[in-house]
Amino acid sequence: MITPTPTVYSVNDLNTYVKQVLDNDENLKYIFVTGEISNFKAHYSGHLYLTLKDEKAAVKAVMFAGNASKLRFMPENGMKILAFGTVSLFPRDGSYQLYISDMQPDGIGALSIAFEQLKAKLEKEGLFSPLHKKPVPRFPRRVGVVTSETGAAVQDIFNVLSRRFPSAEVVLRPAKVQGEGSAIDIAKAIKEFNELDAADVLIVGRGGGSIEDLWAFNEEIVARAVFESKIPVISAVGHETDYTICDFVADLRAPTPSAAAELAVPDKIELKGELLSLKQLLFNSVKGTINNERANIRAIEQKDVLRNPIVRINENRKDLVYISERIENLTANAVNLNKNKLGTLAEKLNALSPLGVVARGYSLVENKGKIVKSVADVSIEDEISMKLSDGSVVAKVLRINEG
Repeated sequence: MITPTPTVYSVNDLNTYVKQVLDNDENLKYIFVTGEISNFKAHYSGHLYLTLKDEKAAVKAVMFAGNASKLRFMPENGMKILAFGTVSLFPRDGSYQLYISDMQPDGIGALSIAFEQLKAKLEKEGLFSPLHKKPVPRFPRRVGVVTSETGAAVQDIFNVLSRRFPSAEVVLRPAKVQGEGSAIDIAKAIKEFNELDAADVLIVGRGGGSIEDLWAFNEEIVARAVFESKIPVISAVGHETDYTICDFVADLRAPTPSAAAELAVPDKIELKGELLSLKQLLFNSVKGTINNERANIRAIEQKDVLRNPIVRINENRKDLVYISERIENLTANAVNLNKNKLGTLAEKLNALSPLGVVARGYSLVENKGKIVKSVADVSIEDEISMKLSDGSVVAKVLRINEG
């Protein structure tokens, strides 16, 4: 019996061989795998790394950036998906994994999930807040329209605008509203209107369709262009039951393009009615004012001062005489009263004055300008001044007697 010589493989050779086996297995090419996402990681390079698991097993998976960029939604841990791809082995780690080229949520549509994810994100950032809503001008000079130039929506908008408010200029910026590149074109159109200051209000929208047809208005680039617009934006996408991200961000949402045109401009017939009402109101107000003033004039004409002014003049003359006499009496009384008070104060002042004492036979002695009250205030040989009732005497101290 001959024993075969065993083949010795390096680790790299082994992994390379197994990879070839897996890559050549037709059953492992382009397969569908369903499972729940765990260990999800979105790399900065754009690659997505995750693990697919069920109740009994798990398998690693990767979705490279080129394929990941085409996803309508962002995968999350716990989400059940249906993945499409191939099975192969990564030689460096020696582990096989699923290389995903596309995936769809299992049970809920990818577009529905993408819609809810973006809605939650933008709402958290405050893009839906009423605080950021700009008022739509009542009398716009120019109405900007961003929509397809071939759809029914543009004709509906033009018809309504021309019927309701023909004095407004309508500026159409045709945009692609469906398919690849449509979101970029819509966002660009909104920015162009703002850069050129080409409108006072913008209508952005299109006619009805499926969620796929309306998807351009659910793209983040359109939402941010609407939010950043300095020109008020009216969103008019689809039918009344259709809601898009653009509706939530816009300053005003219209259920249809025709309704958006009605919201953008006033109705000339209603304006004429308002003007007629204001005209009648102004006429009644002026007429009422005139009638009131006439009544006031008639009342003034009936006053005695105008009918017989001499009587009023005589009455005022009597009042003037009475007031003049009263002023004179009050002045005389005040003078006499103050004269008496002055005499009383003069008598009190005279009684307290040292000159009064001198007049009664006494003298006022001063030494160097100071009143002498005691023998201690003078010294021998001091010259002192003595004020008398009819003059003064200067003397020299010869002797001081104490006691």
